[in-house]
Amino acid sequence: MKSLFKSKPKSPADVVRQTRILLVSLNGSGELRGAKRDEKMEELFKHIRELKVILYGSSESEPVSDACAQLTQEFFKENTLNLLIEFLPKLSLEARKDATQVVANLQRQQVQCRILASAYLEANLNLIDILASGYEVPDLALHYGSMLRECIRHQSVARYVLESEHLIKFFNYIQLPNFDIAADAMATFKELLTRHKSTVAGFLSKNYDWFFQEFNSKLLESESYITKRQAIKLLGDMLLERSNSSVMVRYVSSKDNLRILMNLLRESSKKIQMDAFHVFKLFAANQNKPPEIVNIFIANRSKLLQFLADLKMDRDEQFEEDKTHVVKEIAELKQVGSQVTGIEKCKA
Repeated sequence: MKSLFKSKPKSPADVVRQTRILLVSLNGSGELRGAKRDEKMEELFKHIRELKVILYGSSESEPVSDACAQLTQEFFKENTLNLLIEFLPKLSLEARKDATQVVANLQRQQVQCRILASAYLEANLNLIDILASGYEVPDLALHYGSMLRECIRHQSVARYVLESEHLIKFFNYIQLPNFDIAADAMATFKELLTRHKSTVAGFLSKNYDWFFQEFNSKLLESESYITKRQAIKLLGDMLLERSNSSVMVRYVSSKDNLRILMNLLRESSKKIQMDAFHVFKLFAANQNKPPEIVNIFIANRSKLLQFLADLKMDRDEQFEEDKTHVVKEIAELKQVGSQVTGIEKCKA
């Protein structure tokens, strides 16, 4: 007879509604205190875990698309996402992890071929301000960073961050002493500058001067090996992207940029040398080299050719092909105008 009195299972929409009620109640004016508040917090943790199971499934079952759609629709019907993100600092570590996964998953959920999260975030960009500033709060940085990267999947959100005051702060976040937070900030920075090609191309063209001044001085010329290595790899990814071709031509026409790349080639790290070579080759391949670039190559030709002869990568035919082309370009250059002498002239 016991089965007759079983409570009716909650629908995904019910779980969202009850989560929202709890968040409003717990975020109120302090009416809940002591044991009563602890009880409500425990209930909230269970609901967040339940949301995660619906979206991700469990060890025993796969997620059900209809249930995910119901949950998503209810989640964005009101301000549940806003409430959850704002309440994150008050959650336990495990609950934060679950909440982070819920928010991340919701960025991909479609309801009738529409991603509801995109329109919601576009109308609630204050949430992106919270997430982007999260790197300043060590206990929350990794959670907010993970959420932010998923939100950047939406082009309108990525454009907002690129054009906001948040972007310049990433040059400092990437160099934070906490390795995990710095690495997470770099992952978000890379996502911002590589995911949405047309948006990134427009941003770099419009903000070329200040952006590359910061990128060069704070990242490529950083004292940190990790920062330099990640930055030169990212620079190569950006400049080799076809949509950034005009930015690439502008970058490789600068003698100051060439100086930085030549110094990176002199690094003791083989990995930095190799990534620097993939950018350096763009300077050599430029068929419209400014006179000052040509003269730097000529002044340092013998040392560059010797360096390239010694630079090797095991079993990489493409690298050898690229290197042969670079050597040919440098060897055939003819002097133009005034001359710069010695590779020392290219040192920082």
